[in-house]
Amino acid sequence: METPVRLCVVLPCYNEEDTLEYSIKTLGEELSALAAKGSISGGYRVVCVDDGSSDGSWPEICRLAQAYAGRVAGVKLSRNVGHQNAILAGLEWVARQDFCDAVVTMDADLQDDISAIGEMVEKFVRDGCDIVLGVRCSRKSDSLLKRHTARMFYDLMKNSHTPVVPDHAEYRLMSRRAVECLLQYGERNVFLRGIITSMGFKTAMVHYDRRPRRHGKSKYPLARMLNFAVEGITSFSIRPIRSIFLIGVVSLVLTLSVGIYVLAAILLGRTYPGWASLMLSLWFLGSLILIALGIIGEYIGKIYLEVKHRPRYFIEETVGGE
Repeated sequence: METPVRLCVVLPCYNEEDTLEYSIKTLGEELSALAAKGSISGGYRVVCVDDGSSDGSWPEICRLAQAYAGRVAGVKLSRNVGHQNAILAGLEWVARQDFCDAVVTMDADLQDDISAIGEMVEKFVRDGCDIVLGVRCSRKSDSLLKRHTARMFYDLMKNSHTPVVPDHAEYRLMSRRAVECLLQYGERNVFLRGIITSMGFKTAMVHYDRRPRRHGKSKYPLARMLNFAVEGITSFSIRPIRSIFLIGVVSLVLTLSVGIYVLAAILLGRTYPGWASLMLSLWFLGSLILIALGIIGEYIGKIYLEVKHRPRYFIEETVGGE
């Protein structure tokens, strides 16, 4: 590009009152430094999306929008719709404005290294990449449980043929063209990591080290990560459904084998009381049936949500826009 990039940063916020002032100040200093070097335009913008917070996040966003007039904007959603939809709401709002060529999305706690933004912009300008993914170099800062569960998550994604990049979360740069194409996806069950990596645009990666969280606690405990994994798999893969068929085939083969054995035992007069084995078999098959019904139900539930075409979110209020 012949002119500096007009950059916008979207921060989804849920109960981030304590960290917002620090995050906006720190992020502003980094963006100002990039603007001073000519990497980006001086007209950069930070958009905070309040995802139905129950604390004072929105009043704080309004205060910061006034304090950093022309630099900070806010979007308030009518209720909590989840991290993925909050990012989409921010992207959609930005796409309707005319102050950006590229958008960076990241979490409001700034655990992702903001110094990587400069490298992202460079790959966008120099290499013509529409998508630049921020990928963690390592997980040394995570607890042992977090490292193992994260590795299990990505292995599960890989085995289910879900298109994700290991150790990439929601820290990325997207061109305006890529954002506009992303917004054409009308599905309600949103898994951005899979959607964006499967869009087909020229993509690059930037590696960085993740920092400890300064305030509050993680919004992704183990239970939420498991739910996120289920959401990702069922949004992008029908492999679980196919696995039910394979399990059924294996069970049929085992049943036939046991049937042949029982028939041979009867003919040879070697029959024994089999109450225990019979009950275990019934419990085993019953468990398989319930698991199969659960998997099928998950997909049917998604279909139910999709066919109603309900809006994913409502924007209640904005501040700092044009």
